[in-house]
Amino acid sequence: MSKSSHAHIRYNILDYCFREKAFNFKELLDYLNQRLDEHGIGEAVSERTLRDDIKVFRDKKNGFDAPLPDGKRVYQYTDKNFSIAQRPLLEYEQYLLNTAQELLERFENDPKYDRLAEALLKVQDDEYQDDESDAILYYDHNDEYKGIKLLKPFYHAIRKKQVLQITYQGFKDTTPTTFEFHPYILKQYNRRWFVFGRNNDKDIHTWSIPLDERLVNFKVLKDKDYIDSNIDWDTYFNYQVGIVRPLDANVEKVVLKFYNGREAYFKTKPFFPNYDEFFEDDKQDQVWFETIINRELIQQILSYGEDVEVLEPASLREVMRCKISTLNKRYR
Repeated sequence: MSKSSHAHIRYNILDYCFREKAFNFKELLDYLNQRLDEHGIGEAVSERTLRDDIKVFRDKKNGFDAPLPDGKRVYQYTDKNFSIAQRPLLEYEQYLLNTAQELLERFENDPKYDRLAEALLKVQDDEYQDDESDAILYYDHNDEYKGIKLLKPFYHAIRKKQVLQITYQGFKDTTPTTFEFHPYILKQYNRRWFVFGRNNDKDIHTWSIPLDERLVNFKVLKDKDYIDSNIDWDTYFNYQVGIVRPLDANVEKVVLKFYNGREAYFKTKPFFPNYDEFFEDDKQDQVWFETIINRELIQQILSYGEDVEVLEPASLREVMRCKISTLNKRYR
């Protein structure tokens, strides 16, 4: 079994090739080294290393037991639905995972490591169970969300400051559009990932793209110079819920009044974390915050149903009144 540097990255690339491509040995080696270079790994893989990796894939006892027949001109799975992601961890991979878990314990008092520790715990839970009934951890996640596969390449594009050509088609668009894009940050909202950056064709610095089927294709434009962002993204998101920000939006004070004790639920898990409470005794069921009014904010308020009332601003009260009127008509 190969324990050389970056073996796990090579295995993922080869898994993709065996499922999606039809390379001979030389083509496979060239493609593997090209992809490793894109990952920032300067060391090229030798023919011997590649042959050792292929042995790991075919090994039934200490490898992946992949449906990769020997003696063929091209390297392809006989079962295109197979992936090494479906296989249990190899012995040395389990060792690395346990070592990482132990390392994280040194940082257990630092909140920024909590989510990584949680993710490792989830992987271990999946490995230890013989069937689904043995699961201990159950997550609120979207199994049908395919955009997670786009997260890693966009992360690396941001790190490497690469200019991208994006092909995008919205749900209501009849044809796709193509534009030059300079990616800056990735943000998750409502179990979906979005990339923010500069749409150079429209000269908009805060353009957002959902990482889902609407993003038809993307490629690196190597002849374009990357334009850095001068936006303080922490401040930018401090004043809004969700993703969409109207171009002419202003920060406004929003005051909410809760009923049936629902203010306690809001204060435990607020959809706008930078809220303030009133000091007056007769306003303990109210909160206020300064924010951009957008579609996501309205959706969050509506999620409280009859247990919330918008007191300010008047414009938002009118929006809520219109939406409630529409709902009344539909349920008559």
